Amino acid sequence: MEVAESTAGGKKNPLDDCKILVVDDEADFLDTLIKRLRRRRVDVRSAASAQEALAVLESDPVDVVVLDVRMPQMDGIRLLEIIKQRHAPIEVIMLTGHASLEAAVKGMDLGAFDYLMKPVDLDELIYKMQDAYRKRLLQKGRMRHIASSREGT
Repeated sequence: MEVAESTAGGKKNPLDDCKILVVDDEADFLDTLIKRLRRRRVDVRSAASAQEALAVLESDPVDVVVLDVRMPQMDGIRLLEIIKQRHAPIEVIMLTGHASLEAAVKGMDLGAFDYLMKPVDLDELIYKMQDAYRKRLLQKGRMRHIASSREGT
């Protein structure tokens, strides 16, 4: 597992300290995406099934999940529901290789951060991951603020 590092010249990578999980049952797509993200110094894990993703989330919490909608056994919509039940603060970006606006809308209704169509443009995916991570950090800050204000009362 590779860890994100600062970019050359000391500039901070917007995804520094962000842990990403990519879930997709298409092995070639998953391997290629993971390699491309690691070249951009993204701290990324992978899972080839919903069950594997749930195991990763239990053992190694992440900030953002990039999740394929169509998978065997358990589809991405059901996995999204479970993630939001068990790990609500995690932001989820849905990927769909089928022009399924219905699945994307349902995912958004269930709390997905956003969705992208496959084949996904890497720069667009990274921008979405950055936005999702910013939202996650804002939520963490709010939760700390709420907790500290309760301690003070």
